[in-house]
Amino acid sequence: MTVRLDSSLAWKTATRLVATNRDVLIAIAGVFFLLPSLAFSVFVPEPQMAPGTPPGEMMEKIADMWTASMPLLIVVTLLQMAGTVTMLIVMTDRARPMVGQAIRRGFLALGPYVLAQIMVGAALGMGFLVLVSAAALTGQQAIGAIVIIGAFIAMIWCSLRMALVAPVLAIEAERNPV
Repeated sequence: MTVRLDSSLAWKTATRLVATNRDVLIAIAGVFFLLPSLAFSVFVPEPQMAPGTPPGEMMEKIADMWTASMPLLIVVTLLQMAGTVTMLIVMTDRARPMVGQAIRRGFLALGPYVLAQIMVGAALGMGFLVLVSAAALTGQQAIGAIVIIGAFIAMIWCSLRMALVAPVLAIEAERNPV
């Protein structure tokens, strides 16, 4: 027997969980999303381009800016990932953990969360590389186009599946989500 998704019930449950935990979620969102994003925008200003700057030079400046800001971007991303798991724990754990406990559990789940993302990303990247390389060796553009479309569909499917990693880590307390 398969369980059918009742989107109306899912929406009602989600809105009830958010309404019940609104104040705590606002505080967690401020710490894990607003402050890191604000710090990133303050410490990594956009490169200033003179009018008429050639596109190649613009791309080079932007690439240099992103390369220089990569350490801060990684920290911001990790904080946001931990914040996502923390918010899910606060909303769904029946034991009603204190905020500090939820934050601790969110950071403990960060390792498996990042590892799952890296593993799936590496598998997708390697698979894409192998398939596109094989298609390029045939010399047929149509085969290459079909492979790229298939790989794009696979990436979308995997992205949708990866959206479930944070809830599995938070709600089911699973530490091996792959």
